[in-house]
Amino acid sequence: MSSKTFDDAGVYRLDRHRALVQTVDFFTPIVDDPFSYGQIAAANSLSDIFAMGGRPLTALNIVGFPADLVPPRVVSSILRGGLAKAAEVGCVIIGGHSIRNPEPIYGLAVTGIVDVRRLTTNAKAHPGDLLVLTKPLGTGIATTAIKRGIASRALRKKVVALMSKINTAGAELAELRLVRAATDITGYGLIGHLVSLCRASRVSADIDPAAVPMISQEIGDLIELRCVPEGSRQNLNATTILVDWANTDEARRILLTDAQTSGGLLLCVAEADLENVLRVLRKGGTASAAVIGKIVPRRRRGPLICMTE
Repeated sequence: MSSKTFDDAGVYRLDRHRALVQTVDFFTPIVDDPFSYGQIAAANSLSDIFAMGGRPLTALNIVGFPADLVPPRVVSSILRGGLAKAAEVGCVIIGGHSIRNPEPIYGLAVTGIVDVRRLTTNAKAHPGDLLVLTKPLGTGIATTAIKRGIASRALRKKVVALMSKINTAGAELAELRLVRAATDITGYGLIGHLVSLCRASRVSADIDPAAVPMISQEIGDLIELRCVPEGSRQNLNATTILVDWANTDEARRILLTDAQTSGGLLLCVAEADLENVLRVLRKGGTASAAVIGKIVPRRRRGPLICMTE
């Protein structure tokens, strides 16, 4: 993450046209199946490169586990899941490192490459840009329900597929110069990452909360049951002076601040390019992409983000 803009990955310029894009991420298991866990963790790490318009080249495994509790076959399955996702996007896993750890952790350190003229940061949003979200929200709530054993089979299947999907469209859209700025939505939730984007770009944003897609109605039911991870609650508490929630109900506020794992991209798109962007996303299998708001001039007073109807 850039120290200046809080971008998704670090960038090191090689020459006039090329730069390395580097990132690292890992987390503890969020699903029971080790292969799926490996896929999700790898997809999450790889997506940081795509969020900045780059293409991943190589990756290193980062593995930690309690040797007395996790058998080698489970670790092998996790690694095979990560390898499958890396191979899907032409990224070569060239090594890694493992340690003994009280609980399992897995992720990747990824190196990619980007044309500096196509680099997508979160510091280039312009007033008038439309905000396009590529994945529905609710993975934090869903994975909490999975851990508690109260998620339906349909939700488990849907959320694993969603988190395993890599945001490859980020690179394609950048290469076609269809996106001004972008960020991926992970632990700080939609609102947290949008706040970083607004600060880096010196703009504000208006969001239509009703336009923000949710994985399924079951997510709403789980919120009513108070099945909300602590990270999401902390995200919501942090929005007090940053967001004018207007008449947005508590359930929708929780959704918009839900801590995502391997979430989608938030794209800043010129209105004239919207149809082309949606066409690229649909072609890549991202049918749930939605326009959820727009960038507006920086408000000198008041919150960075306002809810609209």
